[in-house]
Amino acid sequence: MPPSPPLFFFPLQYVAFGSLFFILLSISTFCLETHEVFNTIYNKTENVTVGNVTTEEIVYEVVTDGWLTYVEGICVMWFTLEVMARVVFCPDKAEFFRSALNIIDFVAIVPFYLEVALSGLSSKTAKDVLSFLRVVRFVRILRIFKLTRHFVGLRVLGHTLRASTNEFLLLIIFLALGVLIFATMIYYAERIGADPADPTAAAHTAFKNIPIGFWWAVVTMTTLGYGDMYPETWSGMLVGALCALAGVLTIAMPVPVIVNNFGMYYSLAMAKQKLPKKRNKHIPRAPQPGSPNYCKPDALAMATASPHRLMGNVIGPGMVGSGSMMGTGDCPLAQEEIIEINRAGE
Repeated sequence: MPPSPPLFFFPLQYVAFGSLFFILLSISTFCLETHEVFNTIYNKTENVTVGNVTTEEIVYEVVTDGWLTYVEGICVMWFTLEVMARVVFCPDKAEFFRSALNIIDFVAIVPFYLEVALSGLSSKTAKDVLSFLRVVRFVRILRIFKLTRHFVGLRVLGHTLRASTNEFLLLIIFLALGVLIFATMIYYAERIGADPADPTAAAHTAFKNIPIGFWWAVVTMTTLGYGDMYPETWSGMLVGALCALAGVLTIAMPVPVIVNNFGMYYSLAMAKQKLPKKRNKHIPRAPQPGSPNYCKPDALAMATASPHRLMGNVIGPGMVGSGSMMGTGDCPLAQEEIIEINRAGE
């Protein structure tokens, strides 16, 4: 009979589901705070003193609904307790603080407490700090990376990105070369059909200089094609067609290697999940004095003997030379229990 799971197994599952719930709730709150329905504009009058002259100025302030702040506060309290528990029970503190996910936890928690502490101050410095902290709120979206602790697919993606560093670097180099070449080509190609009366030769086109062409080359090589910039002359259209074809070939070369890495890590992760879970085998004790299966002191020695030795005792010379079924002078009940011990250990 397999051993029953420990008593703390199910509560740990609840903690994992709770962590997942608060991560999704915090990200949802972060997104809702930017919607105009949950923001109210207030007019405030402030006295501004310049030299000896004091004037009144109207200041507009956008205030988010309070219930969203309370929800975020509850989420931050949960994350704070979670981080403190992990710090306390972590055996290697140095390794803990070097982890990228743990750094994200601290960076996402600290701005909330600073904002709460400075919200009651009215000095200009406090307001500037508050404005900066409101901009830094975007780090809360980094909590999405904490989902890697709960989803195998995200961990596989992380391993794939780390294993495909060389391929990504190769892709970036290819794109950089293509962007530089085609941005230069489109700049000069668009000037072939320029008006002779135009001294800049750029009145008819959006490609005023080569740096502007960088954006067009990136969009074209990645096959996005926003349409905000496009060539006007036949020579520019030819360069654009070559740029699109070169982009398709450039992206197609390193992508199969990245896909193969992902497939390898995904297969390993799925195979690991299908492996049987390790269980602590329950090995019964050898027959003790007073037990109905205890017949002689040799039973304890045989219980600790190797399987080959046990088989030698079971089907050894005793079966041939004597009328005993289990060997010379051994107790049948003890032998049966020893066989059961060996079966449990297999």
